[in-house]
Amino acid sequence: MSNLTDQLNEQQKEAVLKTEGPLLILAGAGSGKTRVLTHRTAYLIKECGVNPYQILAITFTNKAAGEMRERIHKMVGMGAESIWVSTFHSMCVRILRRYIDRLGYSTNFTIYDADDQKSLMKEICKKLEIDTKIYKEKMFLSVISSAKDELIDPITFAMQAAGDFTKRKQADVYQEYQRQLQQNNALDFDDLIVKTVELFKLDKEVLASYQERFRYIMVDEYQDTNTAQFELIRILASKYKNLCVVGDDDQSIYKFRGANIYNILNFEKHFPDATVIKLEQNYRSTQTILDAANNVICNNVGRKDKQLWTDNGQGEKIVFEQVDSAYEEADYITRDIAGKVRRGEYTYKDCAVLYRTNAQSRMFEERFITANIPYKIVGGVNFYSRKEIKDLLGYLKTIDNGKDDLTVRRIINTPKRGIGAASINKILGYADDNGIEFYTALCIASEVPGLGKAAEKIKPFVQLIEGLREKKDVISVAELLEEIIDVTGYVRELDAEDTDEAQARIENIDELITKAVSYQETAENPTLSGFLEEVALVADIDSLDEETDYVVLMTLHSAKGLEFENVYLAGMEDGLFPSYMSITSDNSTAEIEEERRLAYVGITRAKKNLTITSAKMRMIRGETQYNKVSRFVKEIPKELLSGEIFEPKSYEDEEQKLSTFLKAKQAFRTMSTQYGSNEYGEAPSGFSKKERPPVYTPVSNQRSFAGSNTTGHALSYQVGDRVRHIKFGDGEVMAIVEGGRDYEVTVDFDKAGTKKMFASFAKLKKID
Repeated sequence: MSNLTDQLNEQQKEAVLKTEGPLLILAGAGSGKTRVLTHRTAYLIKECGVNPYQILAITFTNKAAGEMRERIHKMVGMGAESIWVSTFHSMCVRILRRYIDRLGYSTNFTIYDADDQKSLMKEICKKLEIDTKIYKEKMFLSVISSAKDELIDPITFAMQAAGDFTKRKQADVYQEYQRQLQQNNALDFDDLIVKTVELFKLDKEVLASYQERFRYIMVDEYQDTNTAQFELIRILASKYKNLCVVGDDDQSIYKFRGANIYNILNFEKHFPDATVIKLEQNYRSTQTILDAANNVICNNVGRKDKQLWTDNGQGEKIVFEQVDSAYEEADYITRDIAGKVRRGEYTYKDCAVLYRTNAQSRMFEERFITANIPYKIVGGVNFYSRKEIKDLLGYLKTIDNGKDDLTVRRIINTPKRGIGAASINKILGYADDNGIEFYTALCIASEVPGLGKAAEKIKPFVQLIEGLREKKDVISVAELLEEIIDVTGYVRELDAEDTDEAQARIENIDELITKAVSYQETAENPTLSGFLEEVALVADIDSLDEETDYVVLMTLHSAKGLEFENVYLAGMEDGLFPSYMSITSDNSTAEIEEERRLAYVGITRAKKNLTITSAKMRMIRGETQYNKVSRFVKEIPKELLSGEIFEPKSYEDEEQKLSTFLKAKQAFRTMSTQYGSNEYGEAPSGFSKKERPPVYTPVSNQRSFAGSNTTGHALSYQVGDRVRHIKFGDGEVMAIVEGGRDYEVTVDFDKAGTKKMFASFAKLKKID
């Protein structure tokens, strides 16, 4: 037997050797699934004599695709470059560039990003006279995306919408959205999959050629596929059925992006003769961390049974730290990281702070800044979404595809050329009336009625684009980019501003040029279209530089696929994680199971040390919440935890205690600011002057309010009564405080946790 399998465990070896027929590999977190995929590919080529040209390997990120391609090349050597290793979207772009003309598009189509989609949707709502105060553009885009994920076209959507006024409106928008996309010779990201499926179903010749080419198909992260992606793979694999999918249903956390967990749960139903192999040996974490993960995830009903285990040893207990407030939580984690780095236990890059929502990052950022701890937020503003980058890419897109009206309109006045909105609207109207593209109308601006002298201002722009278009095939993308910058004076204008912000934007432009040079050096056949495709397909997570020494801050969704020596799970409270939306959902069982999978992902990111934090009090959306410790923490056996879970018998008593404590802390902070500072050169509290914890008034001893306050607002309930809130559901009144203008009511809701709110806004109704 080949030494390709010598370093594999028995289950991994079995997965490598099973080369024919459908195969489901259930790969638990940290179980070496990438090793299995690369070894399986190498085995197919070296031992089974499969032509590399006939192998397709699909991943979900460009980073994963690059790593897999590199590993396979090292193992196989000559011929490895013939294997298609790509993301779903990259694969579909390659296919559509060759054959989309059979669907009525030109092969030099543009790929619309999120901003392009928003701009187009804004136009459509205006054209269809839709009140965007009532019907938001984002809502329409979300509905359309969900429809495409399920392969529902505009006609089918309209048929399903019959009798529903809102859905009929959505159907009209969807139809117009697709019409304008095709008119602009553009596709959005969902279309890349949908149009490839459409191509395969309509053109048997094209389908047959790709079925013959891809006799062996492997799909990584299969639990994250949506219905359209499943159908694409099903069609491709339907001839030879040599389909190997690798995934973990316990890590299916992208339902909000359209991921369909039933693709993996029902794999054997779709492929009755499928073989199922479980990879349960973990090579990443300690047994304590795995035991915690196993005990949490086993509470889910919709899953395939797995038990992670490791030879890494038992390891340290999981640290559980319950603090008084969100401010204390950020302070505790900051000090813990600083201490561990100072003692040489970890470097900054070994540490990651994971949280449920992006909004939680602010306090950590403020504390890290004051403590001089380097950090980076992963999943923030994408480099390619910045204005200066989108402007310059807009020029490149227009040079490559003048049919994209949105892009042309973005740059026609950037930098300013004195072409007003009125002139642009006249050209738009002329283009629409004559059924031509906006750029084509610009080229014949002198023929547009009523344009007058504005036509002369448009002429230099058209000459610029046409001149650069003639050069695009003879100079590199970087040279083309530098010429755009020089001719437009884009950087000169920024330089003249002489501000830090302008300098940062210039540095971003320099980085774009670096990217273009890098593309030129690494691409097999570099073209302007190829560069724009690569840019469009870059994922946020690909920007994570693992060599730089900084603490990583990210949401749990962004953390999937990563690992760190020292991990902090912050905000582990019911109402925050799991979110109150999932707790109060009509489909709460399924929603909480999704949240539990997210907790499982968070726990299994840790290799050696895991710290879980929870705050007794947290301000969210301006409301003070006294939330219980997350149910996911309580699902971890106590013997695995270092630290006690505190649950107050009375939230009223707890509020009084916290109020007194925070008042004392406020006084101490003021004194410390005047007379001394801590090791970070700040007041011992560690909070910035801009963000001080609020001081809460102790709960009144008064047990009921039959009268009314200065607003004349009378309460129909008292402490101890059961009440109902339109959003949070049913709960018990824990405290009522009489203020000058309103009553402040604290309610412990059955599902949403404890909330404090003003009576006149809460509109609570007493229930018997």
